[in-house]
Amino acid sequence: MVDLLDRWRIAARGAGAGSGLTSTGAGEQLLARWREPHRHYHTVAHLTAVLDVVDEHADLAGRPDVVRLAAWFHDAVYDPRATGDANERDSAALAESVLAGLGVPAPTAAEVHRLVLLTAGHTVAPGDPDGALLCDADLAVLAAPPADYDRYAAAIRREYAHVPEPAFRAGRAAVLTGLLALPALFRLPPLAARWEEPARDNVRRELAALSEGSTDAG
Repeated sequence: MVDLLDRWRIAARGAGAGSGLTSTGAGEQLLARWREPHRHYHTVAHLTAVLDVVDEHADLAGRPDVVRLAAWFHDAVYDPRATGDANERDSAALAESVLAGLGVPAPTAAEVHRLVLLTAGHTVAPGDPDGALLCDADLAVLAAPPADYDRYAAAIRREYAHVPEPAFRAGRAAVLTGLLALPALFRLPPLAARWEEPARDNVRRELAALSEGSTDAG
């Protein structure tokens, strides 16, 4: 089994990175970010899960190594206290800077930047298979079996432990409502066929629990 650092090096080389030694250092720094102690869901386990989906469906992408790099960077900056899409913007900027330092061609680095930004709202234009694969992989947890989904939701709550319960419920409900408002949670047909309905069922179930908790608190 190829370890994560090897997977990073392979993707970086595939996208045009130069020195393997420099690439290894960049990969180690990224893994250190994914292992920050305040993370409970946005961890190395999430990174691995996203990469696994991308690898399994790489034939659906135009440039799978570019999608893999975007997966590595999409939550590289993760501060639960940040507002709006600040984490995604900072992660995208980090991607462009790091990849430029590795000798990745500027258009490729700019494409990774673009893909990372898509994960802020998970809105993907038609005819963008690379964006679709990244966003579908990022949201795959929504279609997990109910017990796994509940563990995901609990991990998100731990990341936002600093937020009082009423404010968290309201904010989380807004996020989930926004997801349900998307025309589709998953864009690539093989993934949509398997995941769309289970994901919507999970999200609706969490929304109902948030609403019940708000009523109980009141």
